[in-house]
Amino acid sequence: MSELFDAVDALIASRSPLPPPEERRRLRKAHGLTVEEVAAALKVRRATVSAWESGKTEPRPPERNAYARLLKQLAELYPTPTTAAPTQGTAEPSALPSQPEAATPAPGSAAAPVSETTHLRSATTTTATAPTAPRSGRTAKPSSTSRHSDTGRAAAVQAPAAGIDPRFENGPLAVVDVDDGQVLAYCVGGLVLDVPARSVPALVEWTLQEGKLGQPKLSGPGKDADPLLVLTEAALEHYGLPVALTDEERRTGRLPEDHKVLRQLARADWKLTKRGFGPWARIYRPAQGSERKCVQLCIPSWRALDSRHWGDAGQLPPAELARLLGTYASRVMTPRGSTAVTGLELMTALHPPTHAVRDEATGGFRKADTKNPGSLGEHPVDCAPCEAPDGHPLLKDLPRFHQRTPAEKLFEEAYDWARPLTDDECTKRYLVGIDVNMAFAAGANGLTVGLGAPTHVQQPLFDPKLPGSWLVDLSHVDLSRIKLGKEWAELNGDLLPSPFTPTGERPGGPAWYATPTVAYAVELGYDVQPAEAYVRQDNGRYLDAWYNRLRDAYIATMADLGVRADASPEEFLDAMDRYRDRDPEMAILVSAIKATVKGGIGKLRERPRGEGWKPGQPWRALSRPTWRPDIRAAVISRTRINMHRKLVKHAAFTGQYPVAILSDCAVYAADGRSPLDFLPYRDGKPLPGGWRLGVSPGMVKHEGTQTVLWGEGVREQFQAPELNLARYIKDGQVTTKDNGE
Repeated sequence: MSELFDAVDALIASRSPLPPPEERRRLRKAHGLTVEEVAAALKVRRATVSAWESGKTEPRPPERNAYARLLKQLAELYPTPTTAAPTQGTAEPSALPSQPEAATPAPGSAAAPVSETTHLRSATTTTATAPTAPRSGRTAKPSSTSRHSDTGRAAAVQAPAAGIDPRFENGPLAVVDVDDGQVLAYCVGGLVLDVPARSVPALVEWTLQEGKLGQPKLSGPGKDADPLLVLTEAALEHYGLPVALTDEERRTGRLPEDHKVLRQLARADWKLTKRGFGPWARIYRPAQGSERKCVQLCIPSWRALDSRHWGDAGQLPPAELARLLGTYASRVMTPRGSTAVTGLELMTALHPPTHAVRDEATGGFRKADTKNPGSLGEHPVDCAPCEAPDGHPLLKDLPRFHQRTPAEKLFEEAYDWARPLTDDECTKRYLVGIDVNMAFAAGANGLTVGLGAPTHVQQPLFDPKLPGSWLVDLSHVDLSRIKLGKEWAELNGDLLPSPFTPTGERPGGPAWYATPTVAYAVELGYDVQPAEAYVRQDNGRYLDAWYNRLRDAYIATMADLGVRADASPEEFLDAMDRYRDRDPEMAILVSAIKATVKGGIGKLRERPRGEGWKPGQPWRALSRPTWRPDIRAAVISRTRINMHRKLVKHAAFTGQYPVAILSDCAVYAADGRSPLDFLPYRDGKPLPGGWRLGVSPGMVKHEGTQTVLWGEGVREQFQAPELNLARYIKDGQVTTKDNGE
């Protein structure tokens, strides 16, 4: 009987009208699916799906049947938007409720009926909500206009601007401050709200019921971002919280359980995550049905905004801090913690682990039994033993103090390599450093990574398209003779770092490598014969959307600072000169975006953070689906290989070799102070496949210039002929601490 039903379904699907091409594309994107994922599911080429979505061709059976079924189910999940504004408090079917986990409660909050009087003030305009609106003055005091939250409030308050979700019309966040005893919430676009709440529980209630703060989800199956409140020192004092944490509180990262504010929250039935009330506190109530209630706090004076990444943001006036964090939220996402935490959360927000499906028994929606395509799923998977960092439970049976060799441990890290200058380089006047823009983001772009657990295989045939870790001997690769495209090139291999080790030394035997590293050995013209491997058949380009969003955020912010993506090399170098002085706040945002990239990649292999951990025991991060050291290794491998490919191309064309490399910075000897004095630009065009000046990720900028005499003097001073000068090329300052003395 089931076969008959299947046949009937197929017959109906074969004649069902398909939505227009634009709607097909909308439905796919609404569910967070890539063209590649749809093509893989339907067993067709990527170009075929693109043609269906552009209207160039129409699907034919049997693929049409499956495609029609896919579109029908997506249309049920994501109906065609109408012009009518959604009713407040109505949750979307794809935003499924969930109980808070150990470190992350159920995010978001449905709007509740207005219950208190709300006053609204505007420092610049009462209707602007865009985070890029003109910033408020430092000393200007907002004028007051009252708007009462009675039944006529809808007529009194202007409707939100087109394209703005009415649930979050006041933006993603607010900076809460106190002025002459009045609590004010500074929102994006110069909007200022009077806050009647006199306690932290009341502040949370006001935020969820009247604040209209939050951010729509970034992906169809995802969840809306929780409203974020940033508390100034004056606000902390007003609400009975300490302006600074004690040494013990900083060590534990939270207030003690018996603090009066925590007792107030408990009496009001509000809960905290296991991280407690710290610099990034999350206050929530367990989800009931489709209703979620959660507010996040950011407390700068408790070091929530790390000065290494946020500069002096914590000292900015409230309106300017709201502008800075609001722009970060609109271009990246609402901060969820440190830049590293936010970088990791952005991956999940763009590829949610689950999605909703219609329950045929009830007619409602429920969580799907399978993970969302292209995501990492809801549950963590074990890494391969070679991918496990020291102290991991998989290694608990190793002898104490055992030092794993390259044949036991995957060690994909960024470059830290240098060599002595040649006689010819000593005749040059300068050492010029170039730095790759957002190198790790560029390394993630288009990278296929594993999505599921690894499979162990012996004597495998190497497949460059299959992500994994491979035990292979690459010591036979000779950089003096390599393949560039279809031609073999002769180079001075002694002046180049090995692409296979972070130290640049030639490998001495079998070692574990990520797929991009082994694939590069094949690209250079050498055979590889892995002895064993841990490969991941379930894979995809998980980081593409993450890269695209961070790339766009970086380029847009640099444009705000006067550095255009279409600038010529000379214009680019001129625009980069003192670009941070043009708008210090946007310069802070650039640093935060770059830290989001590096921190997010690093967080994929987060190590134990105290808490009484002992080697061989699991630590908190291992319970996350996003604890994936294999993905981190693949990104770093790809980044290092990308750099080496450019080093080789430049050497083959110009005969110039790097003298030092540190992560994403390379130093060359040159006759002039500018990168243009050694980069082979001709008629304004760079060497194809080589270094290219520009603002986009993967292009390079000028890192710094010092004299050759400075470099030789520093090495002589510290009696280190291979001291890595790339570490100090920016400002020339060398300290004994840097050299371990």
